[in-house]
Formats: sequence, C-alpha cells, structure tokens
Amino acid sequence: MIQKLDEVNLGHAFPEVAFSDDYIIGTYQVRIKTSNIERLALAIADEQTTGTWIKVGADSADKKKKFGAKVVAIYEVPDSGADLVEDLPPMYIIQIAFPMANMGASIPMLLSTVFGNISASGMVKFIDCAFPKKYVEQFQGPKFGVEGLRDLLGVHDRPLLNAMIKPNIGWTPAEGAEIFYAAAKGGVDIIKDDELMPANEIFCPIKDRVTLFMQKEHQVFEETGEHTLYAVNVTDSIDKICDNAYKAIEYGANCIMLNTYTAGHGALKMLADDPNINVPILAHVDFVGAYASSTYTGISAPLVIGKLTRLAGGDFQINGHPWGKFPIAYKIFYRSFKFFTQPWWNIKPMMYACSGGTTQLVVKNCIDALGTDIILAAGGGVHGHPDGSEAGARSMRQAIDAALQGIDLIEYAKTHKELMRMAELLGPDVMKNFDLMK
Repeated sequence: MIQKLDEVNLGHAFPEVAFSDDYIIGTYQVRIKTSNIERLALAIADEQTTGTWIKVGADSADKKKKFGAKVVAIYEVPDSGADLVEDLPPMYIIQIAFPMANMGASIPMLLSTVFGNISASGMVKFIDCAFPKKYVEQFQGPKFGVEGLRDLLGVHDRPLLNAMIKPNIGWTPAEGAEIFYAAAKGGVDIIKDDELMPANEIFCPIKDRVTLFMQKEHQVFEETGEHTLYAVNVTDSIDKICDNAYKAIEYGANCIMLNTYTAGHGALKMLADDPNINVPILAHVDFVGAYASSTYTGISAPLVIGKLTRLAGGDFQINGHPWGKFPIAYKIFYRSFKFFTQPWWNIKPMMYACSGGTTQLVVKNCIDALGTDIILAAGGGVHGHPDGSEAGARSMRQAIDAALQGIDLIEYAKTHKELMRMAELLGPDVMKNFDLMK
C-alpha cells in the first residue's frame, strides 16, 4: 500500500512545530520493556485523543489531523546505544503534543486529556507540561500573588509569618479567637484554619468564628499597627464551596483557604475567577502525596503544586521543606519554588509557605535557600512556646530578624528572651554547643 509522507508523519512533529500550531506538550517518564517504543508512544497519543486499542468506524484521518496528538520527542535515559546498562527495563522520556482545542481553559480537562487513562497503565509518570503563551493567557492565575499579599499587609522587607490555629479542631469560636489574638499580637501576618477544620460545622460555625476572629484582627491592628490575614477554610462538597466563600467574606474574612488536592484544581480556579471573591486564596497542599510521592507513577511535585496550582489561581500555598517533620528532597523543594515564582507571561508569582515543622532553628535555612519572598508557616513553633502563643510568634519574628541581619541565632537569642526560651526547648544540644547551658 502506498503511503505518502503526510500520512506516515501524521502522528509526529518537532516540539517547536507543535508549539507554533498551538499544541500543549506533555512530558512523561516511562520505564517499560518494549520492542517498539515508537509504537508505544503513538499508542499513548492515540489513547488520549481520537483513538483506542482497536480501529473504530467513525475515526478518520481528518479527525486525527485536527484532534489527534503528536509524538514530538523520545529519549532513552541513559542513551544506551548497544550497551547493556542494567537488568531493569529501559527508562524513556516521551513528549506528546495535544491540540489546545481538545481541552479548553479547563484544568480538569487538561489532566484528563494529557494524563487521564494512561496514568493507570504502569510505570508512567507525568513530569512536565509546556504551554503556548496563547493557552496560558486564557487563565487569570493569582489575583494577588507575592506583591499583592505584601501590599495588603504592608510588609515588603522580610518573609511573612504564618501560623495555623492549634489544636487542629475541637476548639470553640471563642477559644479560637483567643489563640488568634495571641498569635497576631505577637507578630503573625497570616493565620489559617487547619486543613482538618470543616468549613461550616455545628461545633464551630463559620459565622461565629469569622466574626470573632476579625474582631480580634481589628483589635490587634489598633494595638500594633500590623494587619493579619485570616485564611478561612471553605473546603466542602463542590456545590457548597462558593457559598462558604461568600459567607466568609460577608462576615469579614480577608482571606480564604481551599484544600486544593481534594476539592480539585477546577474548584480553585472557580474561586480565583469569581469577581465576587476579592481576597487572597491559600491553596493547601494536603493529599498531594497521593499524586506526587512515587518515583515511577503519578505527577511530579513541581508540576502539580507549582505550575498547575499557580495556573488555577492560588495566591500562596503551604508546602514542605527539607528541614521539617515531613522533610522533602532539596531538589523538589527548590524546583517547586521556581515553578511558583519564575516569570510566566501574565501569571503572577505565587508565594511559597515553608511548612511542616518550621521552627526558629530552620528559619535561616529557608531564607538562605529561597530568599525573602517566602512565608514561614509555623504551628508548633508559635503555639508550642512555653510562654504561650504570643511569645512564640515573637520568637519566630526574632529568628527572622536574626537571619536578615546576619546574626547567629543563639547569639541573637542572648538579648531576646522569647527566642532564647524556644531555643532552650527545641535544642539543648544546640545550646550546649554555644556554651550557654552552664
């Protein structure tokens, strides 16, 4: 059978050609034993667009030309040639281009198209997605981002400080308001509900806690001149999320929070795009391990927590770091921060909140690694202070000041009692090293 070049190459393109034709390029890591990687890559492209495992009657070359995906690159890692490198199946990096028209400006449809069924097909990991400018410009991204958060708080010269209400749940609105007041009075910039706090349950109704918390916010501002954002958890079933957000804002909330990886990126974009929601959105990271913990399957962390959440409109996001209670690899930590912040046409940078066991002892590590346009998110580091939450907040601010001034933490603690008390609690061995335990 005679086959012309346009037929033979229907499923292939160079990456630059695909971009110019308004394709999105998905990049996958695949570990598999196969005699024909080209055929496998084409099968993935077909599976996620017009084809299936058997030719169907309604398929056609015209449909494939308009809606079909194209294999744009295949790399073997390492590029082994004829050498036998190891007994494991080879590792490939495959890039496939998908027409923008297949998914529109919808992250749920983007994920369904680019990774959908193949996510369950074995050792296939979605490691990156490159978007044409025309596609990205369909999205608003963060309304506030790094500079917007700083403008709201009037803080431009240091990392921001975040704390969550602890314990996670079980407190009444009145009890929570006292915890809020102490932390805000001590210098916390952003206070959030714990991700386990339901949006609007009978034991802590959203109206009661938002009203009382914002009264405390106004009181602290009168006393200190510093504002505090209160990120109210609005996570719920999809039909209730917007209503929860509207209620929180009606009652005075100046920030909201969504558990993004349980509610979905579509829900985050719904909130971010809503003109009636004109407060920052905290995208919480809980459940992301279900997506991004495997070496060989799932989605890479920088892609899912960085690019996709930023595209959907998160203004800041809680994430781990290498020195916390759930330490993450430095390479993931650093690369994710870049995906949060590096230039991306019309999409504002998203602020990285270093969380999960962030104490006074690791403040300098985070600043040295990422710079000062970050948030230091401390729960136990604030509320676990032996003299209470206000002293805990002061000690975190003192640790930030020490790092910015280039003064050793323990040296600075000698003249700052709140920091000294926390340093004694956290690290007697550290204190011994500075000969301060005599």
